[in-house]
Amino acid sequence: MGRKYSKATTYISGASNSSFRIPFVVLQEATNNFDESLVIGLGGFGNIYRAVLCDGTKVALKRCKPESEQGIQEFQREIEMLSHFRHPYLVSLIGYCDENNVTILIYEYMENGNLTRHLYGSNLPTMSWEQRLEICIGAARGLHYLHNSAVIHRDVKSANILLDENFVPKITDFGLSKTRTEFDQTHVTTVLKGTWGYLDPEYVLRGKLTKKSDVYSFGVVLFEVLCARPAIVRSLSREMVSLAAWAMESHSKGQLEQIIDPNLVTKIRPESLRKFGETAVKCLADFGVDRPSMGDVLWNLEYALHLQEPVIQDDPKENSTILIGEQINDFSHVDASSSAAQNWDDLSSDEVMSPR
Repeated sequence: MGRKYSKATTYISGASNSSFRIPFVVLQEATNNFDESLVIGLGGFGNIYRAVLCDGTKVALKRCKPESEQGIQEFQREIEMLSHFRHPYLVSLIGYCDENNVTILIYEYMENGNLTRHLYGSNLPTMSWEQRLEICIGAARGLHYLHNSAVIHRDVKSANILLDENFVPKITDFGLSKTRTEFDQTHVTTVLKGTWGYLDPEYVLRGKLTKKSDVYSFGVVLFEVLCARPAIVRSLSREMVSLAAWAMESHSKGQLEQIIDPNLVTKIRPESLRKFGETAVKCLADFGVDRPSMGDVLWNLEYALHLQEPVIQDDPKENSTILIGEQINDFSHVDASSSAAQNWDDLSSDEVMSPR
């Protein structure tokens, strides 16, 4: 692709050689003129299409709605972020198009879609506890890299964790992200952005955005992985609407094993569940100062995986697993698209309440 379109390529300042402008006609051909049957996702930005470039490369195209001013800003931010930051656990930007009043981002294609659809709302095979832990660890590595690079993602959620053909997770959607330089200049964010159900209470109530805001959101993701249900389900009883509040309450009562995904019954070692639950709960602390760093979260998740691995094969006590009681909540058929964990692009703190 680089050789074929070298004359038509305009590199972004500071970008790597793999991020470049691709002619609109090429993308038209790759999507059969943006055939609706190739749409694999929808968002505030616009449609996301599956496509194959002329050299056989599978890609995902995110096409911005022409009327979306927010989309244009996110388009520019995504190019800026993904052109400067490369990591095995961040989705790669292949190129972009900004001609004929069209703005399109071209990403590497992630064969297994987002994490959400593998947890609930679909008929996909159930992931093992070990596989879920590996995915959480990979996502934590990606966020840890961003935080060490002075970047706050700002919209961490299961839908923004994509899985490749080998179920390796990669963080995506950097349209709302902020750099430390911007944060140091403004100190607080006057416009609330993110996804309801994942929002840091301190950010909601005080407008205080920090790296620990991402940690809070990731804590919600951890409980999504454990419980296999959306962050917000308004059809449930009041105490269960918010996953964060419900999980925290269950943990405080020593009943965490009663709310896990029924498919994990007898599959999780008590020590692994305990470490995982403690880690997720710490992420959901009301105040950022009380939350762990992503480095600490990563270490604890790796330790939870270590605790899941059998140590003494012949000792039944060492190899004991969780036996869940009768109170099992099955959210496998919850439609993720109809849950209330929707994206809020422009909210004031008066319009929302703390998730807790």
